[in-house]
Amino acid sequence: MRLGLLMVLAVCILAIFPAELYGQERKRTPALREQVYSQLARAQQLADGGDVKGGLAVLANVEGKLSSMNSYERAMLWNFYGFMYYGQDDINTAITYFSKVVQEDPIPDALLQGTLFSLAQLALGQERYQDSLNYLEQWQQAVGGEPQVKALVLRAQVLYQLKRYDDALAPIIAAIEASEQAGQRPEENWYVLARAIYFELDQIDQVAAVLVQMIKHYNKAEYWVQLAGVYAQLGQDKKQLAVLEAAHVQGYLTKGQDILNLAQAYFVNDIPYKAGVTLEQALAEKKVDANLRNLKLLAQSWVAARETDKAVAALAQAASLSDDGELDAQRAQVLLNAERNSEAMQAAQQALDKGGLKQPGNMHLVIGMAALNEEDFNTALQAFAAAKQFDDVRRTASQWERYASSEKEQAERIEALKQS
Repeated sequence: MRLGLLMVLAVCILAIFPAELYGQERKRTPALREQVYSQLARAQQLADGGDVKGGLAVLANVEGKLSSMNSYERAMLWNFYGFMYYGQDDINTAITYFSKVVQEDPIPDALLQGTLFSLAQLALGQERYQDSLNYLEQWQQAVGGEPQVKALVLRAQVLYQLKRYDDALAPIIAAIEASEQAGQRPEENWYVLARAIYFELDQIDQVAAVLVQMIKHYNKAEYWVQLAGVYAQLGQDKKQLAVLEAAHVQGYLTKGQDILNLAQAYFVNDIPYKAGVTLEQALAEKKVDANLRNLKLLAQSWVAARETDKAVAALAQAASLSDDGELDAQRAQVLLNAERNSEAMQAAQQALDKGGLKQPGNMHLVIGMAALNEEDFNTALQAFAAAKQFDDVRRTASQWERYASSEKEQAERIEALKQS
């Protein structure tokens, strides 16, 4: 914005020369006399040298002769005042003086138009949104014709700040389309504004469409991550995974949460092995914390991928951080399914000892089935008898108990025959 005002000042200085040198004026403006210009230039020179107070004093001296000055000279005086206060970051005072410039008539078109547009920008920066819109309307009237891209963007910015999101959408989209039609790349902040407006309008599918264009033109890591998040919000899991994978390949997933999102996306899309590999690597590189939640996800991934050794190790590590025996119970079940009976019995007992189980009867069943697999009938029968104390597994435990008793009797008969 400061650069824009510097340009306005440059236009004003050029306007010292006759209108014929830079274009026909709609109104014939009076000349800027040398004695006035020399004083204004002196004030500017003092200010540029750090003597702002001295510069303002010179301007005040010129102001004392207002009655003898024409409209152009007065406008230039107000313009120099405004620019000087702007340089001191006294923006509201600068606005006051720049607004006096456009009240003078006649003045060169370039001075009028440039000052009005700068006023609209300055008012926006000071959160004087309605003033900004008013100045922009005046600028459009002064310029005439179709709205220019820079005016469309500024109008959209002001309307967005006023929370008039429906009204803000049309001008920013028009600016983007005009730029594209001219074969130019729209500015990045235009897309940022369009994305914000669509978000406020709860048009999440359009947020995704804008982010696709932002990736196409600017290819920043944050836009890939945001697009993945939007697809997740839309319930488009496969698109979320595709975007996260593409971002990962490019080295854009550097934050722990982003890597976790990739692992979760693999898991949700039934690719548990990749989920496990991704998370295991991130844990090894300390990109994500080895906390209970992350270790649970790792364990679930390895269980689903039927990677028994990895699943057992992950469950044991997670269980060490847990206050209850649920994870040891899961480990016991995995070990039983893998026919690692002795380990399954040990894990089930650890789960019972730790407590806090939702279904403790299941652990007695695991011990019983593992013992039965090892033909340890007495331990199996004791475990099934214990399981019968729980309503949710009583029927199943009774069935296994009868089966274990039958197997024990058969084993005893076979042994007796051997002894005879």
